[in-house]
Amino acid sequence: MTDVGMCFPRTYPAALVRDVARRLDDGGADELWIIEDCFYTAGPSLVSAALTSTERLTVGLGIVPAVARTAAVTAMEFATLEALGPGRFLPGIGHGVQSWMGQMGVRPKSPLTALEEVTTSVTRLLRGEEVSVEGKTVFLDKVKLDAPPAAVPPILLGVQGPKSMALAGRVAGGVVLAEPATAAYVRQSVQYAGSPEGFVVAVFAAMCVREDRRAAYEWTAPWLAERIAAKAPQLTALPFFEELKKLYDDSGNAGLVGMPRDWWTQIGAVGTLDDAAAHLETLEVAGVHHIGLFPDPEVEHGLPQLDYVLELANR
Repeated sequence: MTDVGMCFPRTYPAALVRDVARRLDDGGADELWIIEDCFYTAGPSLVSAALTSTERLTVGLGIVPAVARTAAVTAMEFATLEALGPGRFLPGIGHGVQSWMGQMGVRPKSPLTALEEVTTSVTRLLRGEEVSVEGKTVFLDKVKLDAPPAAVPPILLGVQGPKSMALAGRVAGGVVLAEPATAAYVRQSVQYAGSPEGFVVAVFAAMCVREDRRAAYEWTAPWLAERIAAKAPQLTALPFFEELKKLYDDSGNAGLVGMPRDWWTQIGAVGTLDDAAAHLETLEVAGVHHIGLFPDPEVEHGLPQLDYVLELANR
């Protein structure tokens, strides 16, 4: 069974998180995913507010940059959040945007090595071990958490490239894949990770639901055009990506609006409510365990999508 919920974009006011979490909790959605990006709102703080405002909602953290906090502090944060909502917290760690890491003076020479050291150390600390490490990024001298969680939640890595996916398969409990996480990209990612047993897959799904399908396509096309131009790996994994790119190169946003409905269904929860449900089904078939529907980053446009999230979660 796939759990369905909503993402809380970085641009939403922090105080709104309690109301969003309660509405999802009361309305039957399974989860809320908190987005942490530099230099917006802080993820662990928002997760804490969401967990303590709800009774059953799972709250995911997607993601904290590996080097923005020390491994010990990250482990402390995760243990505390798990204690606030036992069994309801899903932690995520990633490389972070390297230019942002540079702005803070913490950019590692090898992001891959840094992520491995942090993930391994945090996992061991959460298990209650006393940890000593002298690595490239992590330095710990007989560190042990006073109150490790009774049940350690799987650490999910928010990564993209093949090498990082392979790392996730070796040292993490799963992955959290950024939007637009297509089914083809999910399968590719799990393959890169080595398809380990029990591997948890969480995804963010681009969302724009309207009563009129074309209106949803028109709203989403400019964003999709940016992702095509950037050759986002979530899109390049699609079997029709070259056709999609040619269509955009030849016809611009108008071409995207008029492209086959099936292409839109593969790309995101975009169109009518039935179209969005069809997209979720493609992710479920691909083996996804958690889906965070990602609404428009502007509150006035994105927040009304919450009602559709509830309908999709209860379908």
